[in-house]
Amino acid sequence: MSFRDNLLHLRASRNMTQEQLAMMLGVSRQSVTKWESERSYPEMDKLLKLCQVFDCTLDELVQGDLTNRQPDPAASVAPGTFPADVFGYDEHMRRFANRISGGAMTVILAVAASMLFFGSVESAHGSLGALRSLADLPALSENLGAALGTMCILAGVAIALALFIPAGMQHSAFVRAHPYIEDFYTPEQKASARSQFSFELIGGIVAIFAGVCVMIAFADTAYEEMVGLPVMLACIAVGVRFIVHGSMTLGRVNVDEYNKTAAEVLDAREIASSAMSPEQKAAMLSSQREAKRIGATCGIIMITATVIALLMLFGATAAGIDDYSHGLITVFWLPWPIGGLLCGIATLAIKGFGKEGA
Repeated sequence: MSFRDNLLHLRASRNMTQEQLAMMLGVSRQSVTKWESERSYPEMDKLLKLCQVFDCTLDELVQGDLTNRQPDPAASVAPGTFPADVFGYDEHMRRFANRISGGAMTVILAVAASMLFFGSVESAHGSLGALRSLADLPALSENLGAALGTMCILAGVAIALALFIPAGMQHSAFVRAHPYIEDFYTPEQKASARSQFSFELIGGIVAIFAGVCVMIAFADTAYEEMVGLPVMLACIAVGVRFIVHGSMTLGRVNVDEYNKTAAEVLDAREIASSAMSPEQKAAMLSSQREAKRIGATCGIIMITATVIALLMLFGATAAGIDDYSHGLITVFWLPWPIGGLLCGIATLAIKGFGKEGA
């Protein structure tokens, strides 16, 4: 008995479509079609996965006769059911969203904590004397306060990197292992994700607004730097966490976008050797070329913005100007947000022209 006959019988006995079997094996439907028409033969790792799916040995699958095996109703796939998440995509994307949003929150919280130490330095000079006397807190020396504040920021950045780097590496590894995922989310699950994003977006905006209100309440008082500013930054950190987490949680159900962005991780050789249809490979290669154009354009924009900002920052010093409260130096940071906006415009333009060209 041939492998083809065994595969056809086993798939039919499970009431399983070619798409569903392909999803479970991490291959394209065309690959299953070729196996069943004896135009190609699966690799060893796919044969072992087939043995796991159909609960048989390798010898039975390849050389034996499984056409007499009776169908197992309990193992059958119900007609019209959505594909299963056999690769743990949902869990991976949720964990990825938690780490990225948590890292962003950590950095801002670290800056908020550093404001307490920087503010205590100001209290030593009398600007926060009322708060210091009320809490009976000793004033830190200028060097010690600056050192502790800097250490808070560095600790926050270190924690964020400890979240960002492993999360990014794990995500890249996951994409390389599974460059194509069949959409398995039901309409109800997608609606739930949209609802969750709405709540987190509103919660994030409310948290940021609350922080701004606290800052306004303590503005021009002795408590502005020790209470108003740290509380505002802490609220912003919570708001950013909600918004980033909600956005990434909603984005996870857009499996088509995941399949497109997989081109940013894979190189041309990996795409060519993957078990995808020619149409999917062509689309992924096109997305890869588009991503490279966007990356190059945004890189040029941000490098130019950095050069302009540095010229504005150090130009006054080179000219012998000692007053840093007036002139271009006060807005030396402006080229970076402008560069970010230009990157967004360039991305939209490249994507738009790319679609028209397609």
